[in-house]
Amino acid sequence: MKQPNIEETRVKYIEFIESRKSLVISTLDAEGTPFISYAPFVKVNGKLYIYISRISDHYRFVENNERIHVMMINDESATPNAFARERARWACTSENLGNEGYGAIYAAFDAKFGDKMMGMLRGLDFSLFELTPSAGRYVVGFGQAFDVDLTGDRFEHVVVDRKDK
Repeated sequence: MKQPNIEETRVKYIEFIESRKSLVISTLDAEGTPFISYAPFVKVNGKLYIYISRISDHYRFVENNERIHVMMINDESATPNAFARERARWACTSENLGNEGYGAIYAAFDAKFGDKMMGMLRGLDFSLFELTPSAGRYVVGFGQAFDVDLTGDRFEHVVVDRKDK
């Protein structure tokens, strides 16, 4: 199989990340059972920021897990699809930033989702989390994958479909 053009794929990856509105959060609940949910996010300076309700289950699970996993997929339907044809996934550490300050991050949310919607959410009991991703992998189809960081600065081809062998 033909090797992918790394630079073209890197550009496609960055466009893919920039075009997503939500990400899939994978955590463990209090009993250690996997829990999957969606959260709106923005990317600022190589970090992901999610804004989630303090009364939701995934708020508690994100806050109580030192490491979580996040995934962006090409289908943002209501059902997370771990086998989505195009996906990017990272292990992350998380930090609850609260709800005060961070004007540049809130401005990024306003630009992405609209200031009216985000103003409404800020009036509710929501909290901002900063996620620091590492150990990323970007999968294109079922035969090509790349080890990546969030910004695409590290972009190494690691999987080749060997059907031709």
